[in-house]
Amino acid sequence: METTRKHRVPEMEGFQARWYAKNRGTDAQIAQYRRLAAEVTAGWPDGADVLEVAPGPGFFAVELAKRGFHVTGLDISHTMVEIARENRGDLEIDFRQGDITHAPFADESFDFLVCQAAFKNFRQPVTALNEMHRVLRPGGFAVIHDLNHEATSADIGREVDRMNVGALSGFTVRQTLAWLRRRAFTREQFEELAAESAFGGCSVTADGIGLEVRLTR
Repeated sequence: METTRKHRVPEMEGFQARWYAKNRGTDAQIAQYRRLAAEVTAGWPDGADVLEVAPGPGFFAVELAKRGFHVTGLDISHTMVEIARENRGDLEIDFRQGDITHAPFADESFDFLVCQAAFKNFRQPVTALNEMHRVLRPGGFAVIHDLNHEATSADIGREVDRMNVGALSGFTVRQTLAWLRRRAFTREQFEELAAESAFGGCSVTADGIGLEVRLTR
């Protein structure tokens, strides 16, 4: 039986959500999303159905849709869904409010799944992984990017410098990342969670302050 994580992170709503979206929407950040979208989707077939879990302001989902994929976004925050819908423009992206531990999708609905910088906040990580497994089609896979619990303060400083968000916001972002790092998983913990889930295992790669986790259905 899965143990629920004790410390619950409140969903971003209202002013906090819009502050986060503003700091994630700089030119440098958008360029990073664009590069990451190209890297993550390399080799994916045209028109594949993609679910982004916790898309937040929707910037990464937008880059996925621009590459020709059919994108759905599921976020627990009502405000983030509103912001993401504002940011999608004319792109056909289905942003919905909901919880990944009770995903409102039929079995085998998606070819691929992505989750950026949110997994550490899930109170029931194995349940979340099981739902990801359920909504993926056979042969599909999930890609999770998140903070590495073992990232150093110097690693975080370099990452924030690349964001180009200014001195004041940069200080706040550094403090926020340092706090969130305490909740983040190590490589070994991700491997243990994946082994406990329906996926049965995963591959994990360290990159800067983060980890990339790949899980195949």
